[in-house]
Amino acid sequence: MQSLSNTVDNAALDSIKWTDDGLVAAIAQDAETGRILMMAWMSRESLQLTAAEGIAVYWSRSRSKLWRKGESSGHTQLVREIRLDCDADVIVLQIEQLGGIACHTGRESCFYRTLQDGQWVATDPVIKDPKEIYS
Repeated sequence: MQSLSNTVDNAALDSIKWTDDGLVAAIAQDAETGRILMMAWMSRESLQLTAAEGIAVYWSRSRSKLWRKGESSGHTQLVREIRLDCDADVIVLQIEQLGGIACHTGRESCFYRTLQDGQWVATDPVIKDPKEIYS
């Protein structure tokens, strides 16, 4: 497992503009292609774990718990770099997406719909049927 060998100290954590729920938006971007793969939320603890372990750990709002990306699908995200935007309210994770699938729909990216003639059209193929991924 790739490790960033980083720790996030309290001053760095305190400089982030957390939501009232104690979360920050986190974007996963393919480190090689630059493609945005997904957006999720991170807590202080998930950011610390991500930096220490070198794998993406998010906060699941629907389950109210830490979520290691790939824990049920096998599609783990190896983190190469962690960036904070100028307003200190969005994290970008430069990642290597194992298995090539980031989306629970079985696609490379969660951003697979394009606005065409006023309608959202799915333009990216399903790489693997979600029923096969989450069985």
